[in-house]
Amino acid sequence: MLARRPGAFITLPAVITRDPHDGVRNVGMYRMQVIDKSSTYMHWQLHKDGRADWLATDGRIRSPWHSASIRSPAYSASAPLPKHIDEFMLAGFLRGAPVELVKGVTVDLEVPAHAEIVLEGYIDKDEALGDEGPFGDHTGYYTAAEPFPVFHVTAMTMRNDAVYPSIVVGKPPQEDAWLGQGDGADLPAAIKATVPEIVDYDLPVSGAFHNCCIVSIRKAFPGHAPQGDARDLGLGMLSLTKCIVVVDAHVDVHDYAQVLFYAGANVDPARDVVLARGPLDHLDHAPEHQFIGRQARHRRHRKAPGGGGAAVPEEIEMSAEIKALVDRRWEEYGIGLVPSAGNGSIDQTSRSLRQLLRR
Repeated sequence: MLARRPGAFITLPAVITRDPHDGVRNVGMYRMQVIDKSSTYMHWQLHKDGRADWLATDGRIRSPWHSASIRSPAYSASAPLPKHIDEFMLAGFLRGAPVELVKGVTVDLEVPAHAEIVLEGYIDKDEALGDEGPFGDHTGYYTAAEPFPVFHVTAMTMRNDAVYPSIVVGKPPQEDAWLGQGDGADLPAAIKATVPEIVDYDLPVSGAFHNCCIVSIRKAFPGHAPQGDARDLGLGMLSLTKCIVVVDAHVDVHDYAQVLFYAGANVDPARDVVLARGPLDHLDHAPEHQFIGRQARHRRHRKAPGGGGAAVPEEIEMSAEIKALVDRRWEEYGIGLVPSAGNGSIDQTSRSLRQLLRR
C-alpha cells in the first residue's frame, strides 16, 4: 500500500465513468486528494456507482477511461439517481437545454464542452491502493484515512479564463447542505412514481444527508407504513438512511416543530419505533461495524382501522367562524401594540397573540 501523503483536495468534481459491460455512463461527485502533479486519489465509497464501474472491469481495462470535469453540472453529479438515469440528462432538464458534450482527448468518454477544467486519466485496478485522507467531512467529523485507488492524469484541458471552483464542507449547515436540500426539492416526483403513497419528504440539513429523512404518507390499510418503510429503505441512497420518520399526509414534513408535536402526541415507542439492520453510509462512524448497523423507523401517524392501538382523538381546531370573528374585532382587543417580551418585533407579538386567541 502506498504511504499517505498530505495534499490538497479537489472537492467539486463531476467524475465520469462508463460501465464496461453495457456502456452506461455515470457521473458522480467523489473528492480527489492530490498526490503529485499527475495523480490523485479517487474517493469513491463502497456504495457508489463509479466504484461499481471500476470493479466491473475485473482488471481487464488498462486504457484511460475516467474523467473529472470541474465546474460541469455539479448538482446533477451529486444527485442520488438510479444507475440507468444519465446525470447529464437531469442537468439538461434542470437548465432547460441539453448539456453540450465533446469527445475527450485521451479517454473514450464525452465530457462537458463548457467545463472550466477537465482532467482525463485512468485507474489501474491491479495497482496498489493508497491511504487517502483524513478529511474534514460533511458529517462534521474528520474521516480517518482509508485505502482508495489512484487516478493517473493523462491530459488536462481548460478554458482560457478558467475558474477553479471548490466547496466547503463541515458541521452543517455548510455549502454542501444545499445539495441535499436540492435533492429534497427536485426528486420527490421520481420517488413517488415508485412509492405512490409518499406525499412529501424532507432531508434535514442537520441530519447530514443520510442521518434522517422525514416522510409523509397517505396510509390506506393496516401495515401500509411498514411496507413503505421497506420500500423507502431500498430506494438507492435512501437505503443508507439511519432514521426514517413517517408521519400522516397532512403533516408538513418541512415544519420540524409540527413533526415533533405529532411525535410527542401519537407515538408509543414500544409499538412505533422499529429497529432494523441494514447498510449505512461509508462515512458513518457510529456503528459497531463499518457500513452496516441499526436503522430506526419512527411511525408518527394515525392508525388505520384494524391496525391496533387506541383511536386517536380529534385535534383541537377553532372554527372558521370564530377565526373570522377574531380578525374582525382585533382592533377592539387593544393588544395589537403590546411590546415584545423577547427578541421578536411588535408585529411578531401581534401575530402570536392573534394565533393564541384563535386557539
